[in-house]
Amino acid sequence: MAGTKKTKSVYQKELKQLESRRYGFFWYSALWKVLRTVMILVCAVTLVCGLIYTGWQRFENTFFAPMDPADRTEIPFVVKSGSSLSNVSRELENSGLIANSTVFKYMADFGGMGQRIQSGRYTFTKAMSAREILDQLISGDGRPNTMQITIIPGWTVENVAEYLVKIGLFPSGEEFLKLCKSGENYRGYEFVDEILSSSRAQGRLYLLEGYLSPNTYEIYTSSTPDDIIKKLLNQTNAAYLSNYAERAEALGMTMDEIFTLASMIETEAKKMDFARVSAVFHNRLKQNMTLGSDATVKYVSGSKKMSLAETDLTISSPYNTYLVRGLPVGPICNPSMDAVVAALYPDEQYVAQKYLYFCSKDPNSSELYFSRTLEEHNAAVAMYRPLWEEYDRSRGL
Repeated sequence: MAGTKKTKSVYQKELKQLESRRYGFFWYSALWKVLRTVMILVCAVTLVCGLIYTGWQRFENTFFAPMDPADRTEIPFVVKSGSSLSNVSRELENSGLIANSTVFKYMADFGGMGQRIQSGRYTFTKAMSAREILDQLISGDGRPNTMQITIIPGWTVENVAEYLVKIGLFPSGEEFLKLCKSGENYRGYEFVDEILSSSRAQGRLYLLEGYLSPNTYEIYTSSTPDDIIKKLLNQTNAAYLSNYAERAEALGMTMDEIFTLASMIETEAKKMDFARVSAVFHNRLKQNMTLGSDATVKYVSGSKKMSLAETDLTISSPYNTYLVRGLPVGPICNPSMDAVVAALYPDEQYVAQKYLYFCSKDPNSSELYFSRTLEEHNAAVAMYRPLWEEYDRSRGL
C-alpha cells in the first residue's frame, strides 16, 4: 500500500539508528584527530632526531674521527708531569693527532676526565680516534712513574746523553746537549756562574762538563733534560763540601780547576792510582811543565787508541795539554768524588819525591809505571809501547 503509515515504534527505532551513526562518526572523527596529531608529532620527532643524528655524525666525523684511518705511522707523544689539559690538547693538535684542541678539551672536561690524564711517554697514530687517544691518556703509558739511572764516573756529557736516549728517557739527546753546552740556564748554581763569569768559559765543548755528578738516581720517567741536569748539579753542589773549597783555596785553585784536574785523574787511572797521578800533575804544575795527558787529546779527537800518533799530539785545541801549559780549559769528563778528593789531596810521598811521569804498563790491568826523570820515563815507554800497539790492533784500531 503506497500510503502505509509508519508506526511510532518504527520512527523511534530509525531515530535511534540515526543517532547511533552520528555518535559513531563523532568518535571516529575525534579519534582521527588524535591519531593525526600523534602521527605528526612522531614524524616531527623522527625528523628532528634524524637531523640531530646527522648533525652529530657530521660533528663526530669532523672532530672525533681518526685524522687518517689508513695512516698507522707511530707518533711519539710525551705528557710532562704537571702539564695542563689545555697544553696536552694543543700539543695533540700540533702533532696532527686531533682536529681541534678546544673540542678535545671540552670533551675531556664534560666527561670528567680532564684531571685523570697521566704523564708519560705514549705512541699514537693518526688512525686512532680522539676518544681512543683520550682513553689511552687516562689509562697511562703502562710504564712505572719512576726509574733508576746510573751515571758512571768518567762519562762525558755526550756519554750521558747517549745513555739517557738508550734507556728511552728521551727520544733525542739534542736538547740535553744544548743545555749542557751553554750552561746559561744554570747560573743559579754558584760554581756555574763563576765559570760563565771567567775566561775559562771560552773554548769549552760543554760548559757543564765535569759537573754531572756520577751516582745512581731515582727519577720520574716524565723527567725533562732540564730536570735531569738540575738533579745532577744538585748532587755536585751537595757533594763538594765546604772543607773541599777551603782546601782548594789553600792550593791556590778554584773549584773548576779542581774538577778539571779530577777529570784528568779519573780518565788516566784507576782508583788505586788516583792520588799518585794527582801528585804527578801537581808536581808538573809547580814546575810550569805541560801536563802531557793523552786523555785531554782523546777528549778532543775522539780517539780510542792507547798509542797516539804525532798528528794526535799536535791537535790545536785549548784542551791539548801537550801544547797548552797548565790545566786544559775545562774538565774532560764527569769525575767521581774520589777523583775530586785525589785532586785536592795528592799522594804526599810522590809529591815529595817529585814524580813527574807515568805511563801504562798493561792496558788490560790499567797498572801504571811512575818515573821521576825523563830518561826513566822514555825507557818505560819503549818497554811498554809494543803492548799498547798490540792492544790497539786487537781492537781493530
